[in-house]
Amino acid sequence: MRIAIVESGGKQYRAVEGSTIDVDRLAYEIGKKFDFERVLLMADEDIILVGTPTVGEITVSATVVDHVKGPKVVSFKYRPKKRIRVKGGHRHFYTRLMIDFIGKPGEERKVEVKKEAVAEVAAVEEEPKVEKPKKAAKPSTTKKTDKK
Repeated sequence: MRIAIVESGGKQYRAVEGSTIDVDRLAYEIGKKFDFERVLLMADEDIILVGTPTVGEITVSATVVDHVKGPKVVSFKYRPKKRIRVKGGHRHFYTRLMIDFIGKPGEERKVEVKKEAVAEVAAVEEEPKVEKPKKAAKPSTTKKTDKK
């Protein structure tokens, strides 16, 4: 099992070959493959390569699986005895990536894929698009009443 530390968006992530990671939103479409530019460390069993600051000969390839939203974060400001209450919040956008390959370019090796990651990718790819049926127009039944 190969592990790499990669940098994306100024943050460092632990990438394990055959699993998924959530990184800050990237401007790639679903299904697009790309390589990380900055690989800081690569470990394989007993071999460890540490970059100064990056490992130049190692490539980490990933595929965009999905774009997701993170959990809600609520911020609440409160000033006692002054009737000041300000409630706000946001949800952060993430891109879910499947790590396909960690190693030297052109290297051939078999990648062990975790079952959960395969099920997640298959669910995204095989998700059928279902159109909602249009509602039938209800016949108007208006009663006219005479006022006496």
